[in-house]
Amino acid sequence: MAIHIPRGTQDILPGEVEKWQLIEEKAKEICDRFQYQEIRTPIFEHTELFLRGVGDTTDVVQKEMYTFEDRGERSLTLRPEGTAAVVRSYVENKMFGYANQPIKLYYMGPMFRYERPQAGRFRQFVQFGVEAIGSSDPAIDAEVIALAMTFYKEMGLKKLKLVINSLGDKESRGAHRDALIAHFKPRIGEFCSDCQNRLEKNPMRILDCKKDREHELMKSAPSILDYLNEDSKTYFEKVQRYLQDLDIEFVVDPNLVRGLDYYTHTAFEIMSDAEGFGAITTLCGGGRYNGLTEDIGGPEAPGIGFAFSIERLIAALSAEKVELDLKNSIDCYLVALGDEAKDYTVGLLQKLRNAGFSADRDYLDRKIKAQFKAADRVNAKYVAVLGEDELKENKINLKSMDTGEQTEINLDSFIEKFIELSGK
Repeated sequence: MAIHIPRGTQDILPGEVEKWQLIEEKAKEICDRFQYQEIRTPIFEHTELFLRGVGDTTDVVQKEMYTFEDRGERSLTLRPEGTAAVVRSYVENKMFGYANQPIKLYYMGPMFRYERPQAGRFRQFVQFGVEAIGSSDPAIDAEVIALAMTFYKEMGLKKLKLVINSLGDKESRGAHRDALIAHFKPRIGEFCSDCQNRLEKNPMRILDCKKDREHELMKSAPSILDYLNEDSKTYFEKVQRYLQDLDIEFVVDPNLVRGLDYYTHTAFEIMSDAEGFGAITTLCGGGRYNGLTEDIGGPEAPGIGFAFSIERLIAALSAEKVELDLKNSIDCYLVALGDEAKDYTVGLLQKLRNAGFSADRDYLDRKIKAQFKAADRVNAKYVAVLGEDELKENKINLKSMDTGEQTEINLDSFIEKFIELSGK
């Protein structure tokens, strides 16, 4: 019986993986411009981290986590998102004591959620995210959003929509919570069991329900914007003003609440308006999480961040028909005729690679015509042909596949001449 890949996962094969590499390099480049440094955390963490950090009323914690016990009967969970782990590391490694503040970090790696696989959504997916921890300045909210928008635009996406909201501070959320309970409680029996369970624990989560999104009470639910205190209003107004200063267009949506419990103040999503992208239009989501460091045992340290899956970015690039500039050629392909010439190219190939060139040769004992076809398939810029006669004369023929020009070169000076001809 054949063994197949687990449902909700994928193999990323040569020819496709180059897209991922380009995306990862672009993300790193932009983070360098914005002065965010990479952090790498474990793929699994203690389950308690996500219960306390993500929130036990979220779909992620209630339904989607891959949790298991190790041999020491400790409950561990494959990370479903990146923020909680980064904040845990921030607290555990006492980054709050570093001289340069705020701490600006980015991460990239696989995340795991047990949910229904669909286009652009997997049970193992690769997430890229940034976190800025240690500042309550609304300007850094704008900076984090600007970083995300800069990345998407430089990747070539044009049909983008930024949606923002304020979830307010603790006082504002408390007032809004009471209003939501009063609004939904008389008819909560008409909602799904998840919404019923969340009514008292975290009624704002009801607004994010997928099953009951068309219920009439959803449309008339109290808006968080009507319950913001003066500090929260001022904060949100500043974020909007800074985004305007950065020429970043946005739409305010009071129903945007995000899917995790730790958000406060600014929440945002970047969506794709590309035709054919799919029913789920969100590319990226994030927001501010003041209080999260305290929730997992650290000192007060306000933070903000975002995350997106590379899978959904690739789907958006496909929907907009964006062609990525992928490196799909090699510098030199060695064609050998005769056993002695083939033996010689083993060492010559390594010399090319040691000189910094991408190079290859035939390993299937193919005829000369088939070797040239192989060179074409890998888009070789040059083909170097070595036969028995050339080997005796200590020469090799180099052909430019672009111009067709051929040059006879002394074998002893081949590497130096190739460096000269290639412009490296």
